[in-house]
Amino acid sequence: MPDLMPVVFIGHGSPLNIVLENGFTASLKGLGEELPEPRAILVISAHWLTEGTRLTSAPRPDQLYDFYGFPEVLYRERYDCPGAPELAGLLKDSGVQSDPRRGLDHAAWAILKHIYPRADRPAAELSLDYRQPPAYHWELGKRLGHLRREGILVIGSGNIVHNLRMADFANMEAEPYDWAADFDRETERLLEQRDDAALVERAAVSKAVPTNEHYLPLLYALGMTGAGEPLRVWHQSFQNKSISMRSLVIGGTGRDRSNCSGEGKRNGGGSVLQ
Repeated sequence: MPDLMPVVFIGHGSPLNIVLENGFTASLKGLGEELPEPRAILVISAHWLTEGTRLTSAPRPDQLYDFYGFPEVLYRERYDCPGAPELAGLLKDSGVQSDPRRGLDHAAWAILKHIYPRADRPAAELSLDYRQPPAYHWELGKRLGHLRREGILVIGSGNIVHNLRMADFANMEAEPYDWAADFDRETERLLEQRDDAALVERAAVSKAVPTNEHYLPLLYALGMTGAGEPLRVWHQSFQNKSISMRSLVIGGTGRDRSNCSGEGKRNGGGSVLQ
């Protein structure tokens, strides 16, 4: 285990990725082979909005099927990982409240199912306080940075571009709208420069970010890491024309990541930004 665990941001996209084999899910499997072994996993979920910040603390969290109208096969998928109630002790000075009743939503288990298919790593989920401005979430990420020294793998699960109103649900592999691709590319440029202040400002409402809950997990990943750490985009693609699947890891993994990304640049080719 490295002195500092890396921090990951994943564009999780459609629930259909739970069962699909595509460039994105292949890259998740590759990521699982490359990451250092974690003591536990903490997923910051775009799908859990609360007053105050809460942490799942059940020793065996329920699996939440928080999506509707999808093929029945998705509701038969199981991911019965252990919980990580010990994280409550590590977060007691951060103003985080434990919630023993909340389970893991699909922003967590749908990606972990590909990264750690044996479901043998303890996992917990952190909510987003919807009342707070974007800068608060970056600052809270900074306060949670000590988890990296404790062997905790933190994953922000959301999407940099996420506009469901304009999504083309009939064509998952459609080319993105120009405005969606432009926002995604500009975000990549700011990530390359590690301009966290500008990235925080991009959480404001726009066509690419009509509501910011899917963007906010990125700010935790930035707050938890330093500007001098290597930042690698290990997957980039779009789904449904208006959902960016751009995913990245910040910090060293201690292993060669050359085969992590899967299919070519549009469907997963990685690039190193530092």
